[in-house]
Amino acid sequence: MNFAEKIIYLRKQNRCSQESLAEALNVSRQTISKWELGSSQPTMDMIVTLSGYFHVSTDYLLKDDAQLEDSDALARIVIRFLNSAQSMENISKELVEIARDGIIDDEEMKRLEVITKTIDEVQAVIDEIQALIKSSQEKAKQQREKK
Repeated sequence: MNFAEKIIYLRKQNRCSQESLAEALNVSRQTISKWELGSSQPTMDMIVTLSGYFHVSTDYLLKDDAQLEDSDALARIVIRFLNSAQSMENISKELVEIARDGIIDDEEMKRLEVITKTIDEVQAVIDEIQALIKSSQEKAKQQREKK
């Protein structure tokens, strides 16, 4: 959904007429009509007002659905990465502990195997982030080319 479609959808979900929405926002009904037709866009201040009125984020209003899906996916991946970063801090401490005496015994070798697996998982998360960023950039480029 684009911005115009979202305004129509939100207005209807909230059982508002163009007139009542215009009155609530202190603009003309024609202004609401132009937003819904996509022939004009509100100011940034009005977008903030609209987000408050409809109880949605400005991101929801401004970004198309594909961008929102990418944004949500990126947020989930970043959370996984932050968890991995904490694991990396623990790994650093473990490596110092393992290297302290200069000898790697069987127990430390098992710990190193676990550390290696964790590092591989962190790398997989980083690869996912890079792929999502690349995909988002390609989508943005395609949308710019359409215009």
